[in-house]
Amino acid sequence: MHLTTPHRRSHCLCFLTLLTLITLHTATLVAQTPSDQRPRIIITADPELDDNNSLIRLLLYSSDLKIEGLIYASSQFHWKGDGKGTKWFVPGREYDRFGLDLCPCESWRWAEGERFIHDIVEAYEKSYPNLKAHNKQYPSPDELKSKIRYGNIEFDGDISKDTPGSDLIRSLIMDNEPGQLYITAWGGQSTIARALKSIKDQYEFTTEWDAIKQKISRKVVLLPSGDQDATYATYIKPNWPEIEYRQFRGGPNYGYGAQIRASEENAPYLTPAWMKENVSDRGPFGELYRVWGDGKQMVKGDVVDYFGLAGHTTEELKKMGYVVWMPVQARGSWLGEGDNHTFMNMLGNGLRAYEQGTWGGWGGRVEAGPAAADIFNMPTDASADAMADRMGSTNNERKAEELAYPNFFPQAQRDLAARMKWAVTPRYADANHEPTVTIQGPLTVVAAPGQKVRLRGIASDPDGNKVTLKWSQLPVGTYHGRVEIAQADTSKAEVLVPEDVRPGQTIHIIFEATDNGKPALTRYQRVVIMIGG
Repeated sequence: MHLTTPHRRSHCLCFLTLLTLITLHTATLVAQTPSDQRPRIIITADPELDDNNSLIRLLLYSSDLKIEGLIYASSQFHWKGDGKGTKWFVPGREYDRFGLDLCPCESWRWAEGERFIHDIVEAYEKSYPNLKAHNKQYPSPDELKSKIRYGNIEFDGDISKDTPGSDLIRSLIMDNEPGQLYITAWGGQSTIARALKSIKDQYEFTTEWDAIKQKISRKVVLLPSGDQDATYATYIKPNWPEIEYRQFRGGPNYGYGAQIRASEENAPYLTPAWMKENVSDRGPFGELYRVWGDGKQMVKGDVVDYFGLAGHTTEELKKMGYVVWMPVQARGSWLGEGDNHTFMNMLGNGLRAYEQGTWGGWGGRVEAGPAAADIFNMPTDASADAMADRMGSTNNERKAEELAYPNFFPQAQRDLAARMKWAVTPRYADANHEPTVTIQGPLTVVAAPGQKVRLRGIASDPDGNKVTLKWSQLPVGTYHGRVEIAQADTSKAEVLVPEDVRPGQTIHIIFEATDNGKPALTRYQRVVIMIGG
């Protein structure tokens, strides 16, 4: 987790410090994961408006990440064409639904001179002096600009040639930097597929091939928003089956329709009032961020993008020629950040969710069993009501079982609000900052059935705010029962390892600290208890 250096105020309260030691009854200590690791991540995105919004959030967390690429991609929803009059059509794509009869066509929902990534990085550049005052880890605007490339954007699913985007991905895959390389697919995966194909074409029949393929299979982790151009199914998976593919589920719903059937706990963070105060009115980023009824369109005349219009019913929009696939919402309200789940587990909030897909965090978790439904392969019935059922039902509703996955949406939204404020606030003292949270001792221990594992943590706040503590079990371990945690609201806790655990099973315990600043911010540390043989 990356923490800002505390700034002293003349009237500063003394930091809240909860002194800690970790004491484990005969438990074996295992080395602690370094806290200064920043995941290497590549963003590939098409010009969908929720990609626009997700990218704004991502850059607000560029202090937590090592961004290696910001790459324009195509998908079945957006492709540029080759500018030579070539017409394109693939059965079953978006342009082959809704009764549309517009393709074969030369391009699909791609603005002339499309540069939404450039626009957002330029907004970052305007905000950078303020952001830097709150966290010195933010990269320079020039560094981010140097990472922008155009990938395989001419046609959806086309991997017939190298592009600047695929070349960058290829070079990053082949480098010898330590750690894994996380590659998101907010649009289609053709640029990623082309990079992998170029590597295979060059090395497949050489003596180096086996070692290169093994290296890449260990190194690359794909973080998809569905298979939006079928290149994962048709090329990547058949040719690179060992590459890890993390499809997250069960976490917060950041997508279109999040306010549909939103829980009482989540609904306040999606309203026009909350969005205006915390997002839309916050400087250069807020100007680019899309909300319902904002009068904007990503591409002029786009019959699928009616979200900027206000004051019209579904029937009125249909009469105007629009394809209405999501129920109209209140003007100024949440519109969508549908690609957030691909990177929210990469953040330095202390959950270390990027270390393993099953560990879970603010982006959900990888679950064993059937693959998650792919919302981008929409059913034939794509009416507003059908899409409300399909997308709204994924909202983070509380499950009935005892060990429900926690609702991280309020914490994530408050954190977004804080960083949006950083972007317009020159002085450190005029904004809230996250608590510092640590475990005194190792983050992984080995214990036996019936043992009592005693944990103590440290929490402090750089702004002198009061910090509330909580220990809890995160239901992502391989032991599926509930464990008892004594003194769960203090700086020390005692975890009773159940008698029915088996060797090799794991139990995940989270130490959580939330300050009382505005907005209230939360940070964590995770302790993994491993059951010894």
